[in-house]
Amino acid sequence: MADTSIGTPDQLRDPNYTPALHKAVPLGIQHVLAMFVSNVTPAIIIAGAAGFGFGSDAGAQGFPDMTYLIQMSMLFAGIATLFQTIGFGPVGARLPIVQGTSFAFIPIMIPLVAGKGVEALPALFGGVIIGGLFHTVLATFIGKIRFALPPLVTGLVVTMIGLALVKVGIQYAAGGVPAINAPEYGSLLNWSAALVVVFVTLALKFYARGMLAVSAVVIGIIVGYFYAMAMGMVTVEAITTSWDRAALLQVPMPFKYGFEISIAAIVGFCLMAFVSAIETVGDVSGITKGGAGREATDDEISGATYADGLGSTVAGVFGGFPNTSFSQNVGLIAMTGVMSRHVVTIGALFLIVCGLVPKVGAIIRTIPIEVLGGGVIVMFGMVVAAGISMLSDVKWNRRNMVIFAIALSIGLGLQLEPKAVQYLPDTLRILMTSGLLPAAFIAIVLNLILPEDLAGEATEEVSGGMSGHGGGSLGG
Repeated sequence: MADTSIGTPDQLRDPNYTPALHKAVPLGIQHVLAMFVSNVTPAIIIAGAAGFGFGSDAGAQGFPDMTYLIQMSMLFAGIATLFQTIGFGPVGARLPIVQGTSFAFIPIMIPLVAGKGVEALPALFGGVIIGGLFHTVLATFIGKIRFALPPLVTGLVVTMIGLALVKVGIQYAAGGVPAINAPEYGSLLNWSAALVVVFVTLALKFYARGMLAVSAVVIGIIVGYFYAMAMGMVTVEAITTSWDRAALLQVPMPFKYGFEISIAAIVGFCLMAFVSAIETVGDVSGITKGGAGREATDDEISGATYADGLGSTVAGVFGGFPNTSFSQNVGLIAMTGVMSRHVVTIGALFLIVCGLVPKVGAIIRTIPIEVLGGGVIVMFGMVVAAGISMLSDVKWNRRNMVIFAIALSIGLGLQLEPKAVQYLPDTLRILMTSGLLPAAFIAIVLNLILPEDLAGEATEEVSGGMSGHGGGSLGG
């Protein structure tokens, strides 16, 4: 419910309204707390998949590359958020949109870097930059392609993103990929740390209000961190060593890891840009409806998409990952009723400061992977739930059931059994084993070419008595 002590109802619905500073600053930090863990998690996952994160030899040097990626995640989430809130020219919606590192691209990035170390990063960031430029171009005609991405397609893609990532959460909770063959992998101690995070997060989400509920995952990880210290999983000495090794200030370096053209990376990032753009359209609409009770304008939608693409491009130049609008912050605006873009600008400045101070990343990297796993289990499970929620808007007739069935079967199947396409050329193999892109491609194409009505026998004969004859929006 909106707090009228912050301003009048008309002021609270006005994006250009600035609350008093002593109230605007906590509201801005609240936005950062809502997205902080989600924003830095992709950097930790990609570093781990590439082999220079947790459990790698880089630990002896304090994981310098992973720390840098964490820094860039914070810094360019802040910069991309400023693109949205302040804007310039056609760039930016000039709405309270919080940008952050997108989960959607992780299933694309993992096959590109898997086990290849830092050497995989030039091609990865080449894909981020070119994909970001393509995303920027999408802004000029975003309204014209929305027809090709109905809830059936977007819901499937979001669900697939979550399904691709839930395995990561379980691996982290059990001890991390490098520990898979070690005796302690999956131990009660490891799982206890992860479950502390899960239970604290659930308790706060269900029984707390205000900032405690909004920052439930962050608080859960902090409690898990102290539990891990009490159990000897992380020591004060390790924390102080990590803190002392980190510089007080570090300016980002353009093309720190180089730049390389990879067809697989470029195709993957460009295709996922469509999904990210549509997600942003939904978030902009959610903000204007939830915060101001109106529809988003065409300029706001195209401006937000421009900011998405440009933010991702600039991030890629300095070693950051693709940015997108964060949906949890859309819900936060609906909850607080404060539509001020200047509140989010304060949060963006806080993120930028964190990104310029390596000591922040140095503390984050001391979080035991099992503790992070507890938070990741919650976050990635919510991604799946969000996809299923989107699918609830689909009219489940026989046609849509067939499209969903084929896309999910092939996409998820290739994800689970990547060796099934081991003889394809490298570029095609990487794209196929993501699972996400083939599922999205199949769903989009079938949705465009299949007739609206399929014969009843077309699905009855293969549904095994489970043809879904329920009522409402899920009716046959």
